[in-house]
Amino acid sequence: MDIPHNMMEFFQKSAGTWFTQRTVHHFEAVTADQSGESNISIEVLTADQPQIQEVCQQQGIDPAKARGGASFLWQDNQDRNELDSDRAAVLVDIPDDGSLQSGKLLRNQGYVEKIPVISRYWFGRDGILTIDTDYDSNQGQERCWFINSDFRVRVSTVRNNNGVHIMTYCSERRCLGETELAKLLAVNETRV
Repeated sequence: MDIPHNMMEFFQKSAGTWFTQRTVHHFEAVTADQSGESNISIEVLTADQPQIQEVCQQQGIDPAKARGGASFLWQDNQDRNELDSDRAAVLVDIPDDGSLQSGKLLRNQGYVEKIPVISRYWFGRDGILTIDTDYDSNQGQERCWFINSDFRVRVSTVRNNNGVHIMTYCSERRCLGETELAKLLAVNETRV
């Protein structure tokens, strides 16, 4: 399996729809359980696409520094309602240098707080992506890695002044499209 070592490789490897099983641990006394299942759809964006240009301008970053990005849409599993813009985000990759292994990740709206944010990211030698985000009143860290091309893991923490108050573990399995399913069916039919 090819391990992504820069953000655009990571976005390309993540393109498609993923089924997510999420476990959320709250360290506060009164908070509703957010564990569950959802679907995430990821589309790779090129540096010249309007969404990338708009996020750069919103953050006061020269769009010429953008290498590309991705749009994320998420919804509850099997949710038949129209997608909600509160459950969508555009991420833009601004690498630090030519190694492309660290940089800024611009986001039109954050996951923890619904405000535009600039995160720091870096890739370890093992291909694990780490993203640190400072919000107005919280700090988040997410780590993500691929077990294989169709299965990835994400863990995250959210901290405030009192320490960690949310920890999340997600296992994500790629959803196969009709073309991939037809190929698998054809292979299985030859076995009979």
